[in-house]
Amino acid sequence: MEKIKCECGHINPEGTVLCEACGKPVEGNQHIEGNDDQKLLNMRYDGSARRSQTYNRRIVDKVWTFFSSVKVGIWLIVIALLASGIGTIFPQAMYIPAEAPNRDPAVFYEDYYGIAGKIYYQLGFHEMYSSWWYLIVIALIGISLVICSLDRFIPLRRALKMQKPKRHNTFLTRQRLYSKSDNIREEEKQKVVASLKKQRYKIVEEDGHVLAEKGRFSRWGPYVNHIGLIIILLAALLRMTPLLYLDDYVWVREGEEIIIPGTDNEYYIENKKFTLDVYDKDDPRFKDALEKAGEVHKGYTTEVKISKVKDDAVVGAADELEVVKTDKIMMNHPVKFDGYTLYQSGYQENEFKTMYFDVVKAADENQEVIDSIEIDLRNPQESYELEDGIRIQLEQFYPDYAIEDGQPITKTKYPRNPAFVFSVFPPESDKGELSFLGIGQNIDPTGENEYQLVMNKMPETLYVSGITVRRDYTLPLFMIGATIFMIGVIQGMYWQHRRIWLNPNKGNLLMAAHTNKNWFGVKKDIEKAIEGTNVTMVEDQQELDK
Repeated sequence: MEKIKCECGHINPEGTVLCEACGKPVEGNQHIEGNDDQKLLNMRYDGSARRSQTYNRRIVDKVWTFFSSVKVGIWLIVIALLASGIGTIFPQAMYIPAEAPNRDPAVFYEDYYGIAGKIYYQLGFHEMYSSWWYLIVIALIGISLVICSLDRFIPLRRALKMQKPKRHNTFLTRQRLYSKSDNIREEEKQKVVASLKKQRYKIVEEDGHVLAEKGRFSRWGPYVNHIGLIIILLAALLRMTPLLYLDDYVWVREGEEIIIPGTDNEYYIENKKFTLDVYDKDDPRFKDALEKAGEVHKGYTTEVKISKVKDDAVVGAADELEVVKTDKIMMNHPVKFDGYTLYQSGYQENEFKTMYFDVVKAADENQEVIDSIEIDLRNPQESYELEDGIRIQLEQFYPDYAIEDGQPITKTKYPRNPAFVFSVFPPESDKGELSFLGIGQNIDPTGENEYQLVMNKMPETLYVSGITVRRDYTLPLFMIGATIFMIGVIQGMYWQHRRIWLNPNKGNLLMAAHTNKNWFGVKKDIEKAIEGTNVTMVEDQQELDK
C-alpha cells in the first residue's frame, strides 16, 4: 500500500483526499491561487481513504468493492421487496386452509386459482420465504450493510479522531462557510471562544488555533441504523430455525387430547368444551339485522387443559402427564405457557362423533329391533358381537366419503361424511351379508340380505377447534433491532455535527465552519458567538457561486 506524505509531515493512507492532520487537499485536488472558479472541498467522510476506492487488485478487493456500493445494496433491497410482494399474491403453503378438500400444494393452487396458481406453485412461490434463493438475498443484504458500514465507518472514525485545530489555509478557504477578519485582537478571539463554550461546543486549542466542535455523535447515526437493520435481518433468518420459531396449526375435537405439534411430544392439549356464542335474536338492537342475515356468530371459546409429560414418566403409564394449565382460549385472548402461545384461530361445527344403528330383519315390515350398535367414528371397532349370535364386521370405513373415478374414497381422515361397508354374519354362519351405509344411503348389493342395518336416531356431533401454536424467540431480537434502528434515526435526524475553526494568519483571523446538515443552525451559532466583536460574519460560498 502506497503512502502519501503531506507537506505538514503527516503520512496519509493511499486514497486520502484531505490530509488527516492539516486538511490540505491531496491527489490533484490542490487549490490554485488566483483561480476564481475554485470549488468547495468535498467533505464526504472528511476526505478519508476508503478501502473500496483504494484496493482493486485481488478477488477479495473486487468483492469488497461490489458490496460496498450503495447501489448494489438498494438493488438487493428492491429484489427482496418484489419477491416479498409476489409471496403475498396467494397464501403460502403453511397457510393452506385445513378445511381445504386437498391440502397438497401441487393440487390446491391449481384447484383454487387455476392456471395462475399452477404457475405460482411450479415457480416455487408457495414457499417463498423459506426458499434458498430468498434467504440468500436476505443474507446478501446483511453482507452489504456490514461491508458498507465498515468501508465508511473505520476511515471516518480515524479522520475525526486525528483532526487538529490547526488547519491548512486552503482547507479553511474552501469550506462552505468562511470569513477573513483583519486586525482581530486576542481578547476578541477569546470572547468568541467563550461564547462558543456557552453554546456547548467542545473547545480544542493548539498554538492559538481553535477548533470548536459539538454533535460529533450524530455522525454515527447511519451506522447505528445499519446495526439495527443487521439485527433485524439476523432475526428474520433465525425464524427459519425450528428451535427459535414455531408456527403450526392443529385441530382438536371436543373431548380429545392430542400432542401439541412442535413440542417434541412433550405437551398435550385437551379440548374440554367448545362454546359458540351467537347474537340474541330477541335483542332489539340486532333484531332487524338478524331477521335479514339469520344467525350471526358473536364469538367462540375453547376450554383447554395443557399437560406435560412428567420428567420421570414411565412409557405407557396412566399417570404419565401432569397438568400445566387450564384456561379458556378466545379470540384476542391466547393462552401462554412455557414459551408457547395458543391462539383460537378457527372452528368447525357438526362434525360427526357417534352414529347409532339398529339391526332388523330385512323382510320385517315392522322392522322389529333385534339389537343395536353404537359406532365411535374416531375409533370404530372392527367387530361387534350382538344378541342371538349375530356378528357385524366393519369391512371398510370412509370418514369423508366421495366417489372418484367410479371408486369410493375418503377425501380426509375426518368424519364429515361417514360411510361404511358392513358384513352381517347370521347366528352360527361364516357367510356374511354385505351392506353399504352412508348418510341417506342404505344399499343391499345382492337384494337377498336377511338382516339390515338402519339408523335409529340422529348422529351425535361435536365442535372442532382450530388452534394456532406459536413460539417465537426471535421477537426480542426484532424489538432490539427496531429500537437500535430508531435510536440511529433520532441520533442522525435531531443532532448535527458542527465544527468551527478559528485560525490566526499573519495578524488576521480566518474563520470557517462545516456541518453535515442544517447550515442555518451553525450560522446562528456563529452570529451569536461573534456578537459584540469585530470578527467578520461568515459567508456562504455556495450561494456566492450561484
